Amino acid sequence: MKTKTTMLEYCKKVLEAVSFDQELFMKEYHKSLSWLDSDESVQLTYWIRNESQSGFENLKRN
Repeated sequence: MKTKTTMLEYCKKVLEAVSFDQELFMKEYHKSLSWLDSDESVQLTYWIRNESQSGFENLKRN
C-alpha cells in the first residue's frame, strides 16, 4: 500500500533535488510557499534553515 505524500513533503523533495543551483532553488522555494498554508510554510522555512546548516552543501546563503 502506498503512503500519501503531503505537499510539504513533496516540496522538500523538489528543493533537495534543485539544491545544486541557488537561482532554481529560490524559484522553487517561492513556488512552494504559494502552494503551502501558513503553518506548512513556516515548517518549510525551518527545515531549509536546518538543512542549509547541515545538509545542503551546495546551497549558498545570501
